Amino acid sequence: MKKLFIFTIVVAFIFGAVGFGSADDSAMLKANEKKAWEKATKVFSAERQLNVQQFKKLYDKVMAGQEDAYLVDLRTHPEFYAAHIAGTDHIHAGHMYTFPKKIKNKDAKIVVWCRTHKRGAYVGERLTEYGYTNVWWYKDGIVGWIEAGHPLCNQFMGLFKVTEYHKNFTEIDKETKKPLYQIREFHPY
Repeated sequence: MKKLFIFTIVVAFIFGAVGFGSADDSAMLKANEKKAWEKATKVFSAERQLNVQQFKKLYDKVMAGQEDAYLVDLRTHPEFYAAHIAGTDHIHAGHMYTFPKKIKNKDAKIVVWCRTHKRGAYVGERLTEYGYTNVWWYKDGIVGWIEAGHPLCNQFMGLFKVTEYHKNFTEIDKETKKPLYQIREFHPY
């Protein structure tokens, strides 16, 4: 009787553990990400959320020496080296902890962006938590810059314009019709 009781408990534990391990938490995770996103975007007043035209105007002033600002691209190193906005700064979003080492003035104007908009908002929020008081978010990102027809540069080609931008980087296996990669942050061209 004692062995049967222990066996039942072990089997119940195993089935319970398997059940917990295979639970689909995606709805909860999506809801929490939505809350985190709303919190991040509330950091920026409407005047500190720049579209591509507003950013270009500021960029031109900074490049002409008429205004001081750190224009910081937050994309990964491969993204930045492939193409970036000439004259801008770069700190990988995953290395946001280095901002206080690089920008020591808490009141400095800092404009952040990424490929589209997510990393810019999240890093901008963190910068305000660090104590920076003048953080701006360029919401359209490098994609908006490209779509507006503005030039990019890299170390191999100098300045150039992108004439076609591919938004869908999902590679599909021809036989199985399934994506080749389960999780890949950025496609390796």
